[in-house]
Amino acid sequence: MLAPVQMLSATRQNLWRLTFIRILVLAAQAGSVGVAYWTELLPLPWLSLVITLGLSMLLCAFTALRLRLTLPVTELEYAFQLACDLLIHSALLYYSGGSTNPFVSYYLVPLAIAAVTLPWVYSLILSGIALAAYSLLLVQFYPLETFPMAREKMQVYGMWLSIALAAAVITFFAAKMAEELRRQEQLRAERREEGLRDQQLLAVATQAAGAAHELGTPLATMSVLIKEMRQDHSDPLLQEDLAVLQDQVKLCKETLQNLVRAAEANRRLAVENQEVTFWLDEALNRWHLMRPEASYRFQRLGQGSVPRLAPPPDLTQALLNLLNNAADACPDDLEVRLDWDAQDMVISIRDHGPGVPAAIAESIGKPFFTTKGKGFGLGLFLSKASVTRAGGSVKLYSHEEGGTLTELRLPRDARGDV
Repeated sequence: MLAPVQMLSATRQNLWRLTFIRILVLAAQAGSVGVAYWTELLPLPWLSLVITLGLSMLLCAFTALRLRLTLPVTELEYAFQLACDLLIHSALLYYSGGSTNPFVSYYLVPLAIAAVTLPWVYSLILSGIALAAYSLLLVQFYPLETFPMAREKMQVYGMWLSIALAAAVITFFAAKMAEELRRQEQLRAERREEGLRDQQLLAVATQAAGAAHELGTPLATMSVLIKEMRQDHSDPLLQEDLAVLQDQVKLCKETLQNLVRAAEANRRLAVENQEVTFWLDEALNRWHLMRPEASYRFQRLGQGSVPRLAPPPDLTQALLNLLNNAADACPDDLEVRLDWDAQDMVISIRDHGPGVPAAIAESIGKPFFTTKGKGFGLGLFLSKASVTRAGGSVKLYSHEEGGTLTELRLPRDARGDV
């Protein structure tokens, strides 16, 4: 059975990104303080700055260790992390010029992140913290003592660096958030489509169960009448037709019995592991009995060890449906090919019919849509559903030399979600 892929929550992913950004900003801050110390450009309280940077480093390490735990990351915790960033930044500004420090504009980065990732209440609280801290820095800070000309140059270059850093961080986070939102929207669309498909499958399965129950008696009656007709008539041509009719009735009865056995096997999880060549040979033999008028050529392309699979009964029925679709298009000279690589097994069925019209290509495979004069338009729909349950896919292409190419792709560990 294919194991579902475990997805990280959006808040946990955002906290990972915030930690990554915090490490980059910490490196930039530490580098700036180091340059100022070694060049002796500014007389600053170096011990206080080092302690503040050390607290920021501890916060990064603590957050990285915390994210390795399986505990869920809540929005409150994420907002608290952003508040810590605001307080640490305020402390660094306090010891390096307060509101006159050009890096004061970095206050906008945590607020922008909060605005796109958190509910408005948290964003409002964080905005209040940032505004209060900035207001205090207007009147209370460690003043910078340097020459006015040097201070002006540092202000200009510092503002440029601050704007560049803030723009890079906001752009990075906004791009990642937009990508995450698109991914979540795609997942929601896929879940809606799967839910709709499951509802349609349930409706079809309910009707199929009722039809299977009702068809048992008519088929038994037809079988008895055919036997009596064969005993009462000696015409060789009629005998041949009756024999074909008897085989078809027998095949219908076996199909209903297989339906019951399949349901029982699904309940018991009794799925046999076998080589894909053996499974495909059995399916082709059974299909040729159903469609004796069709002719086909089988070609094995895969090299090396033959992959194995545990096909549930509905996967076999899906293959039979695809073969029937190809035979309905053109029963002569079908081409069936089997290939595999390290990840997938591919069964290709090529017919020489009219191909897939471009105008209806998107509707092919939807329930109750058919291009034939007969049928209910359920064969390809059910086939796709069964193959998808096994972790594979079914695609139809118009072959460049005419006809339709049907590609059934399965993972090497294919097994239905039974």
